[in-house]
Amino acid sequence: MRHLPGQADLEAPVLLVEQHLSELHQALQADDAHALEQAASALHRSLTGAVAHFRAAAQRGALPSPLRDRLALASARVAAQRQALARATASLDRAIDVLLPERSTTYAASGLNSRLKSAGALSA
Repeated sequence: MRHLPGQADLEAPVLLVEQHLSELHQALQADDAHALEQAASALHRSLTGAVAHFRAAAQRGALPSPLRDRLALASARVAAQRQALARATASLDRAIDVLLPERSTTYAASGLNSRLKSAGALSA
């Protein structure tokens, strides 16, 4: 006879997802790139594990509603953090474009300085 996963079996993966989600939020707040990368990797692994546990439980018809709701809330938090990160990235890109308006190389493929060419300099 197979063991049917109950609330206790699914609680640990959900707690792990919630913990890693909080760590990701803290890393974002602290602007700590290393911690952010570690937290994102840990969250990805824990989400993968939680989904596998929930998929197995769903196939057996044993999905406790409160835990399913918590996992859905965690998923919504991930989506919100993804959007916040995308907005921050877009803002940073705009700031870089203002500070460094020309990102081209100093010399064109012909070897001539591209700024001189565009400034009306003649080439032979």
